[in-house]
Amino acid sequence: MLRPSSVILLSCLLLASCQKETDVDRANRDKILLLGNGGDPKALDPHLVSSVPDSKILSALFEGLVGNDPESDTACPPGAATSWSHNENYTDWTFHLRPGARWSDNLAPIVAQDFVFAYHRLLHPELAAPYGEMLYFLKNAEDYNKNHRSVILARAGVLPGITEEQVKSYNTDGNSKIDVADIKKGTSWSDLSDDQRRRTVMSKGLDALERPTLRWILGAPETRFEWPADSSPEQRITLLSALESKAADPTATPKIEAEDLFELAKVGATSTDDFTLHLELREPVPYLPGITRHFTWYPVPRHVVLQWGKISDRFTPWSDPEHLVNNGPFVITSWKFNDHIQMMKNPLYWGAANVKINGIKFFPIENYYSETRAFLAGQLHSTAQVPSDLIDEVKRNYPQYFRQEPYVSTNFVRFNTTRPAMSNPKFRQALSLAINRKDICETILQGYLPAGTITPAMGNYKPAQIAVYNLAKAKEMLAEAGYPDGKDLPKLSLLIRSGGGQPLSEAIQSMWKQIGVTVDIRKMDFNSYISTQQALDFDISIAGWTGDYLDPTTFLLMWTEGNGNNNTGWHSEKFEDLLHQAALQTDPAQRLARFAEAEKLLMEEAPIAPFAFQARNYLHRPEVKGWHPLLLDNHPFSALRIEP
Repeated sequence: MLRPSSVILLSCLLLASCQKETDVDRANRDKILLLGNGGDPKALDPHLVSSVPDSKILSALFEGLVGNDPESDTACPPGAATSWSHNENYTDWTFHLRPGARWSDNLAPIVAQDFVFAYHRLLHPELAAPYGEMLYFLKNAEDYNKNHRSVILARAGVLPGITEEQVKSYNTDGNSKIDVADIKKGTSWSDLSDDQRRRTVMSKGLDALERPTLRWILGAPETRFEWPADSSPEQRITLLSALESKAADPTATPKIEAEDLFELAKVGATSTDDFTLHLELREPVPYLPGITRHFTWYPVPRHVVLQWGKISDRFTPWSDPEHLVNNGPFVITSWKFNDHIQMMKNPLYWGAANVKINGIKFFPIENYYSETRAFLAGQLHSTAQVPSDLIDEVKRNYPQYFRQEPYVSTNFVRFNTTRPAMSNPKFRQALSLAINRKDICETILQGYLPAGTITPAMGNYKPAQIAVYNLAKAKEMLAEAGYPDGKDLPKLSLLIRSGGGQPLSEAIQSMWKQIGVTVDIRKMDFNSYISTQQALDFDISIAGWTGDYLDPTTFLLMWTEGNGNNNTGWHSEKFEDLLHQAALQTDPAQRLARFAEAEKLLMEEAPIAPFAFQARNYLHRPEVKGWHPLLLDNHPFSALRIEP
């Protein structure tokens, strides 16, 4: 009997044999690249996305200060900037922009102020960008993005008699330990007692309060807020008055918006003239040029963004296909949701003469079996991924197309630590210990390697593999967590994305059943799968993370408090302190040692359970030239050629 995978491949052959001219044949003639992308992008706005499918689309439309090299992950060819320089300790950088470069609407030149505007927008607290942390390398960027208004005002000298260190001792960020369970969500301020009001403001913190609430505190500051013992009445009034003068007032007519503190925050991104961008960093970052290739560092067109709304408005028409203006090698011509995104060469791109393909057509095929069929039927030049159970047959029958390459990416189980059972680290450790990583990689994820840490080895960083398979220990930890043999466990579900993850999820489901833990599998389309995790509306998920650059921070910083890609509900002050210590190290060996300590703590706390270091298993047609193996998989589309 033919296995399902064999049926799939055979049907592809029959379909292909019936076609006189395939889509690929026509695309070869027209020099149009046909790519499987794994899903539709969430948006075409670089500030509102965070996934790999998003990044592929955006890399064709936009270009950062530095470009991608077709053959090297570490080389940094010029992009929007032609050259750059830095000070001795890599904390001060100057980028010189390309004169004559223009936006795709030909209405404005691309200038340094566009980059400053883009960084301002990405970090704006009201935009709530999911990937704002990528710009925390900039001095004072984190305080601005996290809306640390009191610290910003103190640093700017707006609070006479109060230093930055003093204001940090005040309750400006809120206190989650304050009991507000008796206050129903949506209860109006006027219906709250004075005690409920006091607990409400203490739980939120001063920086989060609007003007009417701050005025209420100013009416009796000694009794309506809890202050540090060493703060004077004058200091309290000074801080409250300054915050009140710059806070929002939704009760006013017209409504008053909170004052944007970007200039007062002195975020380390400024333009000295139209073609000179100055970046001041909070710590030494010798690899900064490589980071600026990431889509969070792309410029956006001020003249178009502001035409459709305020700097902090989300999902405005500026990024709709019919309005989108960009600076990369291609421009979008159509987007049919769940079908395709079509692009053509941008004639205003500075390197247009060297772009050898005329366009790209991305296909958001979430089901990797369907994508494989499409490729073998002559509908794609390249796929996103080959399903694991098809790899052997594809390697045997189509070796000319199959590629298996190293990839800086890790698969892991993510736990929602705010949910019952998952809040117990011993329970999370039990589930991690029950995962047979070697068996998964040998039987399901072929080409992958067992992972005992979140960060793959890179350069001199080779973390110890801490998360291991130990079934007996897993049962022991489950009992210590209060659930011997799974007794009294709440009902749990395992979230996966639709389109090819069923064998893996069923294997993990079976492994956990061996220790008495039962989970149901919950499938979602890609964008719903992402948003559900961001909303912490799940128990457990199977997830993955691909490095944005070749440094351990690309895997470790995401587990800090408030990070838009954390999605576990977990954070640790000790973990974040170790990362801070690493950032201040001038000795490379000591820096990596602090990272290793942080990684060990992360594995012991187990908000995640890494199980596999990925390989890139995909199909690719040989007529697409200039496509080389890359650890980060950032292929510059402008360097590709189609030569049948």
